[in-house]
Amino acid sequence: MSTFVLYLLSACSAYLLTAVVLPPLHRYTLRQLADRPGGLKTHKRPVSAVGGSAILIGVLGSLTLIRFCTNFPSGTLHNLRGIFIGGALIYAMGILDDMRKPGGLPISVKLIFQAAATAALIYYDVVIHVFTTPWLSIPLTFLWVVGLTNAFNLLDIMDGLCVSQAVVCTLGLAVIALPSEFIYVNFAALALLGACLAFWPHNHAKKHKIFLGDSGSNLLGFLIAAISLGTGYSRHSDWGFLAPLFILAVPLFDTFFVSLARILKGKNPLKGSNDHAALRLKTAGWKPSRIVLAFISTGLFFNSLAFALTRCTPVIATSLFLIAFLLAATGTFWLLMLRTS
Repeated sequence: MSTFVLYLLSACSAYLLTAVVLPPLHRYTLRQLADRPGGLKTHKRPVSAVGGSAILIGVLGSLTLIRFCTNFPSGTLHNLRGIFIGGALIYAMGILDDMRKPGGLPISVKLIFQAAATAALIYYDVVIHVFTTPWLSIPLTFLWVVGLTNAFNLLDIMDGLCVSQAVVCTLGLAVIALPSEFIYVNFAALALLGACLAFWPHNHAKKHKIFLGDSGSNLLGFLIAAISLGTGYSRHSDWGFLAPLFILAVPLFDTFFVSLARILKGKNPLKGSNDHAALRLKTAGWKPSRIVLAFISTGLFFNSLAFALTRCTPVIATSLFLIAFLLAATGTFWLLMLRTS
């Protein structure tokens, strides 16, 4: 079976499996896993929060199928075990958090789960490989994985916002990683892409809406962070290893902006508030569909910069970072000027 067919099978099987399990999960777990109104939430009635469960089933089912359709290169299954174990820990954390809503789990407990999941990645050699010294690569891996896990959780404040960014990021990782010496990245990215595409319409549905839940948003962030660590970016450019900063620019910027806005107001950056970029735009009169489209467009733009970064000269790479910095600074200043209530 050709590699292209296997890649297509990975995405399609995850899509189909996620689409098949979503309706029964929604039907039979609404009481146990429901996101109820209150606090910063704007929905009026309890909404099923089983999106993460369906995505997990779709991704794991797809990768299991692919495992029996091809012979992975040596070491690939070793890496995937780290992603599976870490993903299971993050999913368990999210489920516990969803079931304890509206209070949820304490931040300290969440960080323990996230640290344990990241430790599983490191044990199975899914780690930042740019730096050869463990005292530098291991702390940066913890920071990267825990940061992105929480970044996607912060994005889950509007229908379609978090999952659409997951689609943009996994698409970018898949395109830039093909072909890759770390073949599990290709299959994992495409499986996650297929699962997210299957869930996305349910997030916008009016009658039978389904949320990702904390189990879903945290899982997406963790899986994308893990996948991004396994891609070889720098075969054509010495600057290519920095491509993930562009691929994941939107969730990274959103986390930075929310934290900055809360600190400027004298608030704890770890406590919830309406300082999100998307909520500021909504308060300014933007429709949710326009906000999601703007986030998608921005993500695709930065993905194109990431692709260019993996193939450009040092001079052009420096120019790309300057453009990104100016855009981020301008966006931060403009968003801070918008009212939040």
